[in-house]
Amino acid sequence: MTYDVAIVGSGFSAIALTINLLRVLPRSASIAVVGDDPGFGRGTAYRTEFYLHRLNVPAARMSVFPDRPDDFVEWLRRRGKAVFAEDFATRGDYGLYLRDTLATLLRPRQRRAHVDFVKAKATACVQCESDRLVFCLDNHDELKARNVVLALGVGSADLPVSKDCVAESVRPRIIDNPWRLSWLSRVGRTDEICILGSGLTMIDQVLSLRARGHRGKIHVLSRRGLVPHPHPPRRATPVTPALPASREISQLLHALRKQIQSSGADWRGVVDGLRPQSQALWQSLSREQRSRFLRHALAWWNIHRHRIAPEVFTRFDALIKDGTVTVHAGFIRSIDDEGAVANIGYRRRGTQGFASIRADWIVNCTGMERAGIGHSPLLREMREREMLVMDDLGLGISVDPHSRVLDADGKAQPGLFAAGALTAGQFWEITAVPDIRVQANLLAEAIAAQVAQTAPPSARIA
Repeated sequence: MTYDVAIVGSGFSAIALTINLLRVLPRSASIAVVGDDPGFGRGTAYRTEFYLHRLNVPAARMSVFPDRPDDFVEWLRRRGKAVFAEDFATRGDYGLYLRDTLATLLRPRQRRAHVDFVKAKATACVQCESDRLVFCLDNHDELKARNVVLALGVGSADLPVSKDCVAESVRPRIIDNPWRLSWLSRVGRTDEICILGSGLTMIDQVLSLRARGHRGKIHVLSRRGLVPHPHPPRRATPVTPALPASREISQLLHALRKQIQSSGADWRGVVDGLRPQSQALWQSLSREQRSRFLRHALAWWNIHRHRIAPEVFTRFDALIKDGTVTVHAGFIRSIDDEGAVANIGYRRRGTQGFASIRADWIVNCTGMERAGIGHSPLLREMREREMLVMDDLGLGISVDPHSRVLDADGKAQPGLFAAGALTAGQFWEITAVPDIRVQANLLAEAIAAQVAQTAPPSARIA
């Protein structure tokens, strides 16, 4: 069987695209979703059941449908959740919303496109004919499709230190993937923890530790020692930023600061007002200016742009103030074994002085790798075959403005697309739900138009 569409992946990008395709494809069309995650669409982020693992975007902006902005809020209210539009719902509830939305669209079998969920990993992709692609799966099957969307997301980042600088004997004390929450059961009540990375994942892990009875000291170590800012109790009114004609990063930042200072506007409103323009702004930057942004401004952008729910911040800030959590800024130089504990040696930021942290556990919360190729045998194989290339800044794979994958010659490959974080080199802002849902909607419409052109007349009428 040759499917009209194959979606490779099982995270949010994959479920958002599946949902949007079911809305626009004719019932004669066929979809295959290839992935081995049992929690399809919920992934790590939305599978958690911990009530303090909250969305970082208010409920009113989390609908999976761009044209139905109240869908998630209405779903919550139908289930008896007393929620307002600007409340921050739990990530677990959002995962259930995605599951229910997909189930509702799948229910009328006779009136929608055919969907097969293939529980497997795609390991290779070979272009067999001009109008289709064939995948090799790790269950020894093959899958053919006329249109393919790579929605594989990204993998976890490695430790921010060379492997040669990590004592082999300390490896059992290092938690490489903190989202495998079974590690929490091994932590003693008074064990000292060193968390590498100071972003959103760090805050999730700190609150998870406290909720499970941990009362020991927690050290947080990152290069700049910056932690996310909170959303205000009431959302600041978005302010359209007054951007200069220049695309020099320094001048753009100066203009934003000046606007905030001169107008007295809440900086959060200016940042939120920039969001609708962020993709176009990114695309207007030269490679040099993009690189400068990544080197010098990214860390500050992240803590201002990716904010946390007020309740979450209040709890975390209390742990900072009472000394339970200490944030350090520095560069790791070594991780050694001192018998009963691990010793993390680092250079303090802004100095040539060295310091160390002794801890029972080291937790890698440095985030996700940028390119998203290293974790995927399929993407590595496709790169070797020159079916795709990494973008020139290593943010993902190269795609055009329509999310079509570019080959080694820079040509868009017919019927081959990418979605979500893999396309960050082209779109930059493409990791949050409000951005991915727009991309998923546009991709679904483009694929539906392609399917309509290639379908036989009888199928078009159907």
